[in-house]
Amino acid sequence: MKNRFVFILLATLIVSACGPASSPAPGPTETPKPVETPAPVATLTFPPAAAATASAKYPRLPQAASWQIQYTGEELDTSLNVDVFNLDLFDTPSATFETLRSRGVFVMCYFSAGSYEDWRPDASSFPDEVLGKDMEGWPGEKWLDIRRIDLLAPIIEARLELALERQCDGVDPDNINGYTNDTGFPLTAGDQIAFNVYLSGAAHQRGLAIGLKNDLEQIPELVAHFDWIINEECFSYSECELLLPFAQAGKPIFVIEYELQPADFCPQALELGFNALHKHWELDAYRVDCRQFSGQ
Repeated sequence: MKNRFVFILLATLIVSACGPASSPAPGPTETPKPVETPAPVATLTFPPAAAATASAKYPRLPQAASWQIQYTGEELDTSLNVDVFNLDLFDTPSATFETLRSRGVFVMCYFSAGSYEDWRPDASSFPDEVLGKDMEGWPGEKWLDIRRIDLLAPIIEARLELALERQCDGVDPDNINGYTNDTGFPLTAGDQIAFNVYLSGAAHQRGLAIGLKNDLEQIPELVAHFDWIINEECFSYSECELLLPFAQAGKPIFVIEYELQPADFCPQALELGFNALHKHWELDAYRVDCRQFSGQ
């Protein structure tokens, strides 16, 4: 875990109901035929790789949702009575996914979309030319050249297919704000928008919901493409107001704080309607849910 167009609706009204001006008028015994005016036609223009999302159906979450996120620990604690579990796509046992789905729990599956991790089973699939600088503080991890969607798409889409196979409801792609980091590539804000929108379209085409991880600066451009946001430490960095477009769009906001104590951020989180947790950095089973902490 790291800190890391809006569909343009063109309504085209087809209103021409008359024949050519040179058409002869009906004779005295001829009854004019009524001319049907076609119904308005809505033409949807999608960004690249997202065209199939118009009719795609994928699960939706309410704004208020209890949740747990766990990637480490001796064993996953699935006994919690929560609405949502966020689990690692690769490392989580299949039986865990099956157990949660049988209880009707919404399962988010985590993978890193903007970085290479040398311990993943598909690590050998990444061409050398897309591998950038080491990610500081994360041994074995390198930034990716997200401009090369042509090379990354087969890997990303294989992971989305795995998410389907494992019965995930949605995906949580990480490190999708590389343009703000020292990646080794001259990434621009436009490059990041294009990559993130590609991710959204590829997920939605497969019936998977998808969340935005961090990337606060681009929320106005991306809120329409993502189904929730997961943010780390917005209270610690005094930037939670940047998340509010998701609330205004009726979409859930999930927040994790590590350093601040629950008493220092939970009251404000509840006031803002955030689904906020206090977690350990290693994202083990420990959690303090702000709603429980405050007795709500």
